[in-house]
Amino acid sequence: MPMRALLGRGPLMLALCWLLAASSAAAQAERSVRVEGVEFPTRITIDDRPYQMLGSGLFTYMIWDAYVGAYYQASGFPRPAPVSDVPRHLVLEYFHAIDAEDFADTTRKGVKRNLSASRFAGLTDPLQAFNASYRDVVPGDRYALTWTGDELRLSLNDEVLHRSDNEALAAALFAIWLGDNPAKESFKQALLGN
Repeated sequence: MPMRALLGRGPLMLALCWLLAASSAAAQAERSVRVEGVEFPTRITIDDRPYQMLGSGLFTYMIWDAYVGAYYQASGFPRPAPVSDVPRHLVLEYFHAIDAEDFADTTRKGVKRNLSASRFAGLTDPLQAFNASYRDVVPGDRYALTWTGDELRLSLNDEVLHRSDNEALAAALFAIWLGDNPAKESFKQALLGN
């Protein structure tokens, strides 16, 4: 129906039109979140299982904005449970170029910071295999870490680079950002929606 015809029906119809437009805009806004100009959907599907975003945020290193991220958990599981066997997904989009070797070094240090010496030693080989899969990134690239409940995946721009069934490695990797000794506490809290 043309707007002129709706307006001719009086203030009630006009109010209804405004309400519908506002609710449509709100529904669209709830489908995604923008962090520093980067958009993340609030709901995703991985292997036919729905995941819901718990939180998102900006990671700063010293005075530089390094990357933004969003953390998801599978629907129907306790929340938050970032270092458990719950299916979960972390995606990070980078603002700067970073070499693969730097990712590997930072990952090794982050895992070591969150594990006892014996647990870290037990993950030496699987962590080395995981770190070997990293590639260089340029601004706008996205790494994603996923634990499906059965499989650990590292993806770069939706291309799977590494797969493993090692649940202990998955927990150790998520702990880099979400564990007891995260890379940055404020980023952890943002990812958990706090």
